[in-house]
Amino acid sequence: MSQVSAYGAVRPDAPLEAVKIERRELGADDVAIDITHCGICHSDLHYVRGEWGETASPAVPGHEIVGVVRAVGANVTKHKVGDRVGVGCMVDSCRACDACAEGEEQFCSGGQIQTYNGVEKQTGLPTYGGYSKSITVTQDFVLRIPEGLKSEDAAPLLCAGITTYSPLRHWKVGPGQKVGVVGLGGLGHMAVKLAKAMGAHVVVFTTSPSKVADAKALGADEVVLSKDASQLDAHKNSFHLIINAVSAAHDLETYTQLLRRNGTLCLLGAPPITDSHAWPQVFTMLMGRRSVAGSPIGGIRETQEMLDFCAEKGVAPEIEMITPDGINAAYERLTKGDIRYRFVIDMATLA
Repeated sequence: MSQVSAYGAVRPDAPLEAVKIERRELGADDVAIDITHCGICHSDLHYVRGEWGETASPAVPGHEIVGVVRAVGANVTKHKVGDRVGVGCMVDSCRACDACAEGEEQFCSGGQIQTYNGVEKQTGLPTYGGYSKSITVTQDFVLRIPEGLKSEDAAPLLCAGITTYSPLRHWKVGPGQKVGVVGLGGLGHMAVKLAKAMGAHVVVFTTSPSKVADAKALGADEVVLSKDASQLDAHKNSFHLIINAVSAAHDLETYTQLLRRNGTLCLLGAPPITDSHAWPQVFTMLMGRRSVAGSPIGGIRETQEMLDFCAEKGVAPEIEMITPDGINAAYERLTKGDIRYRFVIDMATLA
C-alpha cells in the first residue's frame, strides 16, 4: 500500500480537508493513474454529508475522474503509460452475472464496486474517490479519453454524461421524437445537449425564468415554466420520453400527463433516503400505457460509446474550474444551485 494525498471529510458535519489515504500496489491487471481532473457530482455532496447512509472516514468522493496512466501491470493490454484515461462510478463488478455478461455492470447482481464507498476485491479495504492525487483500477474499468475531448470536459461525462446518455439510447431517441428535460442542472444540461445531438426536438421544464435563455443557448427548442399550468397544458399527450433530472421530491403526476401513448417518464435524480416523490395517479398511467421508469449510469461499454459520441458530435459540458481548496465553497454553491453547470477540480494543483 502507498499513501496518497486527497481531500475528504472526516465526519458528515465536517468540511472537506486535506487527508491521506492508502492506494493498493499495482497488480498484474491494474492501471495506476495520476489524476489531473475530477468533476463534482451532487452524489458527492450527499455522500460526505451522510444523506445516503453511513460513510467511510475519511469520506473521499469523486467518480468523474480523468488522468494519465503512470504504470500498468504485467497483464494489461488495453492501456499504456502516457494514455489519457477516465474512471467513472464503478471500479469493478462480479463479472459473472447476466448483467455483467451483457455489458451492463451497473446492474450487477453480484454487487458492483463503487469508485467510492465500496470495498475493494483486492484488499478488502474501502474504495476512495477521485479527489486525490492518484488511483489504481483494474484495466477493464478504465476508459479511453478520445482525442476530441479536453480532459476537463471529459470528467463530468463519466457520470453526468453517461447518466443522461444511457436512457436516451435505451429508449432509442432520434429524429422525429419529442424529448422533455425536467431541471436544468448538471444532469439536465447534458440531457439537452445529448438529446439535441441525437436529432430530437427538446423541451426544457424549469421553475426558473432566469434559465430560459440558458436552455435555448444549450440547444433546447422550447422552454416551459413548470409553474405555469397553461404552458404545461399545451404539451399534454405529446412526449415520447421525459428525462427527469430533479433530485428534490416532487409530484410526478404533472409530467406523466404530458406523455403520449407508450411514453416514458425516466427518473434520474435521486432524492435523500428520507424523501420520496409523489407517485402519479394509476389511471394516468393506464390511459395511454404510460410508464414511469428509472435509470442509473451505464455500463463500461456504453460509457466508452458515449465518450466517443461526444467527441464525434462536439458535445461537452458547461464547466467551472476550481482548485481543491475551493471544494467546500463549491459545495455551498451546489446546495444553492449556483453553478452553470458542473464544477471540475484541477487535481494537478493538489499538494
